[in-house]
Amino acid sequence: MSQPSKPSAADGLAKALQHLAAGEWQRAHEIVQEDKSTLASWMHGIVHTLEGDLDNAQYWYRKAKREFPGPGAVQQEIAAARLALGEEQLA
Repeated sequence: MSQPSKPSAADGLAKALQHLAAGEWQRAHEIVQEDKSTLASWMHGIVHTLEGDLDNAQYWYRKAKREFPGPGAVQQEIAAARLALGEEQLA
């Protein structure tokens, strides 16, 4: 009998994106803070943008080597992160 497979990091990030899209930044934060990837750092920046902690958001954008687009671009950033996650899963 096989063990259930452990969820992958990509599965976790996909779940975090669902939370971000729903405005549930606290739940997304629980996921992204455990992941050390560049994509997770970017998403961590999105979390703090939604939270309104823009200084912290800018820190995470720098860590992800991305330009901080400001709070008005949250929905575009979520969509772009979703595309990047899809590309990462195909690689």
